[in-house]
Amino acid sequence: MPTVEELYRNYGILADATETAGQHKDAYQVILDGVKGGAKEKRLAAQFIPKFFKHFPELADSAINAQLDLCEDEDVSIRRQAIKELPQFATGDNLPRVADILTQLLQSDDSAEFNLVNNALLSIFKMDAKGTLGGLFSQILQGEDIVRERAIKFLSTKLKTLPEEVLTKEVEELILTESKKVLEDVTGEEFVLFMKILSGLKSLQTVSGRQQLVELVAEQADLEQTFNPSDPDCVDRLLQCTRQAVPLFSKNVHSTRFVTYFCEHVLPNLSSLTTPVEGLDIQLEVLKLLAEMSSFCGDMEKLESNLKKLFDKLLEYMPLPPEEAENGENAGNEEPKLQFSYVECLLYSFHQLGRKLPDFLTSKLNAEKLKDFKIRLQYFARGLQVYIRQLRLALQGKTGEALKTEENKIKVVALKITNNINVLIKDLFHIPPSYKSTVTLSWKPVQKADAGQKRTSEDTTSSSPPKKAPAGPKRDARQIYNPPSGKYSSNLGSFSYEQRGGFRGGRGRGWGGRGNRSRGRIY
Repeated sequence: MPTVEELYRNYGILADATETAGQHKDAYQVILDGVKGGAKEKRLAAQFIPKFFKHFPELADSAINAQLDLCEDEDVSIRRQAIKELPQFATGDNLPRVADILTQLLQSDDSAEFNLVNNALLSIFKMDAKGTLGGLFSQILQGEDIVRERAIKFLSTKLKTLPEEVLTKEVEELILTESKKVLEDVTGEEFVLFMKILSGLKSLQTVSGRQQLVELVAEQADLEQTFNPSDPDCVDRLLQCTRQAVPLFSKNVHSTRFVTYFCEHVLPNLSSLTTPVEGLDIQLEVLKLLAEMSSFCGDMEKLESNLKKLFDKLLEYMPLPPEEAENGENAGNEEPKLQFSYVECLLYSFHQLGRKLPDFLTSKLNAEKLKDFKIRLQYFARGLQVYIRQLRLALQGKTGEALKTEENKIKVVALKITNNINVLIKDLFHIPPSYKSTVTLSWKPVQKADAGQKRTSEDTTSSSPPKKAPAGPKRDARQIYNPPSGKYSSNLGSFSYEQRGGFRGGRGRGWGGRGNRSRGRIY
């Protein structure tokens, strides 16, 4: 084993030879043998091996293997030095191998070492993006679970930082092709990360690109398969996939396939849905997704049939007024509970799809059913007006910090919900029913309205001096708005929660199933 002095002497021989260093193979071999020495010798070898690597192509394998020995050394400072120099080996055919090695090194639990690996990967990405992707995807497809997990996270966080000259159209096409292979077997969390990666690619910002992404999501959602409402994984997979699809929909990229599936398979089973997510109101979550998608639904084959399913579900949440006894008081013990959150979603979805078949209420329903529906609407509207007055009174004069308390945040959202329902009910009371009003769903950010929309909004928010409200609707309001309060203020708007193993029912890959890699080389 060479000493420190011998390493310096042979370094001097190679440095003095400059471009003819390749003629001094024995000197370079001495430096390679430095990896077998002590800590000082190893540190020098970690710097000297990459410096003269390009002069000895016939010793490339030996040089890379020697550097890898140092990348796995017990001394963290030696490992860091060896990793820092790895990009110097990324030349020609060696680059994919170096990318593969660096990807495996992402499993390091040492933060400084982990950052060095990230920086090294980024530097070789800028040398050859395709070659680097080859190494990354090789480990994502075949590597240990911890390596796979960190390689996916690397792509999801670092790709967007790369300049356009690196992420060319050809490079983005390779990312899409390789991602499709990975998506054949993913967990729910992995799927969310890959959708983040793909939706950020410039080439997929077009209408046709967005359509491709929607098709990928539809494939993951298994929309051709029979829906099993009692299988939490089946339900969770559908919800996670739909959440990824919703931001992709537009007037040119239609949600028809998803809306059809929800109407035909999910709505009829709404009450029997199960979820692995504790505390999630799964029914409300489904109805919100349907409402968001309904705005972008295109031509639907079974429109009347699906509109009927939606209408029937809406009726379940639009109670008839309680029967009155002879003395004029309610015959029952209490008034029906008005579930405003559910009704907003269902009424909005019905309003959106109803535009495509405007004579549904007048021609497709018999007179008795239409009369029944209007009675329900009228009863609901009465309770709605009482509750709107209560909310306005409670929020009157409150601004700034006062509106930021949890209680007042809930009331503000509740007022949005009730105003929305009020606008939609007014539309349906027209003769014939109208579908012209525009509202922003209560959990969505408010868009800048045109004059007509402002008038609608002003109409719904103005009121006469509030009167004391009866106890019934107030009780209903507490029952509806307190339980889901957290959703209104946190993940409701972004749908950001990600369940690990969300596709474990239909996908083979789980978390931690392969165990942790030892430091033995698998390069």
